[in-house]
Amino acid sequence: MTVVTIVHGRHTHLERQLWGLRHQTRPPDAHVVVAMDDPAVEALARSHAGPWDVDVASLPRREGRLPLAAARNLGVAVAAGAGAEQVVLLDVDCIPSPGLVERYAAVLDDAGRQALGPGSPGGPLVLSGEVAYLPPAPAGRDYRDLDLPALAAPHPARPVLGADEVRPADDLRLFWSLSFALTVGSWETVGGFDEAYVGYGGEDTDFGQRLGASGGRLLWVGGAAAHHQHHPTASPPVQHVHDVVANANRFARRWGWWPMEGWLDAFAAQGLARRTPDGTWHVAGEAPV
Repeated sequence: MTVVTIVHGRHTHLERQLWGLRHQTRPPDAHVVVAMDDPAVEALARSHAGPWDVDVASLPRREGRLPLAAARNLGVAVAAGAGAEQVVLLDVDCIPSPGLVERYAAVLDDAGRQALGPGSPGGPLVLSGEVAYLPPAPAGRDYRDLDLPALAAPHPARPVLGADEVRPADDLRLFWSLSFALTVGSWETVGGFDEAYVGYGGEDTDFGQRLGASGGRLLWVGGAAAHHQHHPTASPPVQHVHDVVANANRFARRWGWWPMEGWLDAFAAQGLARRTPDGTWHVAGEAPV
């Protein structure tokens, strides 16, 4: 199983993630790191790696924005080209729990065996482990010195499962790209991420919808927790208003409903964006996109 991580900045976060990978009960076979407009990533990824193969690929910004969707696609392409059959896509902010790789691999292996039986469901399969959010580390302390499961708070919109539990997801709108695993075959069936989504927001919701459209399933998986490192953020993410508006319009044109509605409404309340008479959104003071 190969882990894929996309990175821009967040070097300390990447260093902690690599620490978590070095402490896996089953180490990854390889780690593919895609640096987005960040030449310092390669030396860091290699110097803190464990006993696995490391591939570092690079992408420039696209139209001044980070190509998140394209970076994930490149990462999986590199992994597949090196012979990987299973991949975990892990956000750089996430520290994997010690059993994450082993648990994802076991559930994928079990699903593969079941798929050989009569009457088994077909289509691509995506696994999503719990992502729990960490508060800021106490002054002078590092997450690597702390009890992360005791500190982290589960996301309120997603189920909390037992360590051996697997549960089908009823709502594919809840797919997120922070931590998930699948076979390369499932990835190819879904088609990866749509690279027309550039920058922040919408590309993972689109991936979830295309998973459903391809007859696929999403499973919540207990025992594959990742701990999301705290970092400053804005709510709504005003620094990403251009990305969110452009990507939301693209998504709505394809699927007929609006993602990120809470953010769009909050942008409107702050005078940062507004809806046009035809129902689309655009950034205040700029032409519709």
